[in-house]
Amino acid sequence: MIDKTVLITGVAGFLGSNLLHRLLQSGYKVVGIDNLSMGHMSNMDGALDNERFKFVEADAMHAETFGSITDDVDVCVHLAAFKIPRYGNAIDTLKINYTSTENVLDFAKARDIKCVLASTSDIYGKNPAVPFSEQHSDSVIGNSKSPRWSYAVSKLFDEHLALAYQDAYGFPVTLLRFFGSFGPRQPLSWWGGPPPVFINAVLNDLVIPIHGDGQQTRSFTYVEDTIDGMVAAIEKDDANGEILNIGNDEEVTILELAQRVKAVSNTGGDLKYELVPYESFSSKKYEDVMRRVPDTTLSQKILGVKASIGLDEGLKQSIEWQIEATRTRSFGDY
Repeated sequence: MIDKTVLITGVAGFLGSNLLHRLLQSGYKVVGIDNLSMGHMSNMDGALDNERFKFVEADAMHAETFGSITDDVDVCVHLAAFKIPRYGNAIDTLKINYTSTENVLDFAKARDIKCVLASTSDIYGKNPAVPFSEQHSDSVIGNSKSPRWSYAVSKLFDEHLALAYQDAYGFPVTLLRFFGSFGPRQPLSWWGGPPPVFINAVLNDLVIPIHGDGQQTRSFTYVEDTIDGMVAAIEKDDANGEILNIGNDEEVTILELAQRVKAVSNTGGDLKYELVPYESFSSKKYEDVMRRVPDTTLSQKILGVKASIGLDEGLKQSIEWQIEATRTRSFGDY
């Protein structure tokens, strides 16, 4: 039995719930916070009746949420966030990400404990030089009139804030830049990225919407590999003070992703897709990232982990989970 307690914000969300189950399986105690605005209670099935898990339905935006935590906590993991505002809500993205992060850091400061914060590959922005290195790649943020950059900017600010807290108050922080996590418990909407949307379309013989020309590339990381990195960041002191890429370095175009989903699904027939102009889902100029691939050398060295689950195997597992999940959830939930 591991005699440590981890606080997770966003515990009912995709990464939060997967981390929850892994930590409980490993013998940790967990205190989880979620306001259920984006998370799902069913993601915590099997954990809610575990005596080593305490769920707090509350908002990380409110400082009093953390003041109510009386448990002894050894590490806090901050995953609660608001993502890229495709359809607006840039104010929510900026305010939620800043305010919740400040509250978490104040909690870690008061307890003098380690804080692991979720960041994003979006921070590298429009930098054309791939793979992206934590030590050598600059952030190249697009035009401020394009609201999609509010997410990258909010997370970049969070990184600077966390490192400033570490320098000023002496407790350790670790920043994890995630690359395209997908898998069981992912949101069944664009909030979960392209995989759940493409899977839903293929399973229901619908047309897959592909933004732009489909030649933009991404690196998709099966959630178990992402969680391996998160647990290592929690446990390893060598990760303190570091910014680390967590991802798979296999690069695929979005069109290829659709083709791979179709092939793995074994649904037969031809792939159905349409190219959707960016202007159709944003009243502002939407600026996409054309290539996104991580350099994982540093995370392999410090965390001792490397993504090992290939895209096709990850998609197979995701499809099996999504078929079952849609028996109880409607596609488009969160």
